[in-house]
Amino acid sequence: MTDQVRPPEVDRVAASRKAVAARRARASLKRDIAMRVVTPQEVLRRAFADPHSPAGTLRVPEFLTALPAIGEGKRDRILAELQISPVKRLGGLGTRQREALAAWLDRRMPVRGHRRTRSSLVVLAGPTAVGKGTVAAHIREHHPEVLLSISATTRAPRPGEVDGQHYYFVSDAEFDRMIAEDELLEWATVHGEHRYGTPRGPIDDAILAGRSVLLEIDMQGAFQVRRSEPTATLVFLLPPSWDELVNRLVGRGTEGAEERARRLRTAKVELAAQNDFDFRIVNDDVAVAAQQVVDLMQASAR
Repeated sequence: MTDQVRPPEVDRVAASRKAVAARRARASLKRDIAMRVVTPQEVLRRAFADPHSPAGTLRVPEFLTALPAIGEGKRDRILAELQISPVKRLGGLGTRQREALAAWLDRRMPVRGHRRTRSSLVVLAGPTAVGKGTVAAHIREHHPEVLLSISATTRAPRPGEVDGQHYYFVSDAEFDRMIAEDELLEWATVHGEHRYGTPRGPIDDAILAGRSVLLEIDMQGAFQVRRSEPTATLVFLLPPSWDELVNRLVGRGTEGAEERARRLRTAKVELAAQNDFDFRIVNDDVAVAAQQVVDLMQASAR
């Protein structure tokens, strides 16, 4: 009788570590779907492009229950309707099943199409700690042809911030005056505390002079700009993943535990609004993300 050959111990350890890493990657992807860091359509694209990727190896039932408002009962009805086996993985779906799942997603969670025309006025917004300020600072340093609007705010300066360079730090009374005299393109109360607003005059002057203008503002302000300036291009800045967004918020160390928890709750709501923007850019690399924003602005000038 021939003895069975056992794999070397090192191979079994490596295989176990690889399996654990794969499970963690799928768990992270499910969090990203649930938190709307990534659209379900993008997950399907990744799965179909690479069946061995975390998206490709994600089982269809797990994918469906990661979507908002889908529990086990609704999940099972969807699988039956689409005629997809519960043991199927996204990367292993056949052509008919891929088309059926993609069509169902587009009906349930449509993604806003890109604008055909772009404005010289670009609004950059996104969830807390995504790095909007860092991307805007990179554009300021490397693209002096772009005017970065300076917001007015009623909050106190943070360490290193300079009045007139990072923000116009004003009193509540002065902010009230600016609202009353229609000197703000938009304004909003952020996180239930301080008010932020965008002075209208410098933006109007820059656009009349043929310059591109970038507004780095909060979500409420972005939608106000859309109402007051419908031609403005709205860009949503995304984190690479939900876990990375949490790490960035914790890592910057400017908020306590209670404030971090509140901001993360707000971030969930903000991420859900990304489909209302014209373009989405992932801030995985600051220089790359900044260049993508500038490319949108330069395209509008052509």
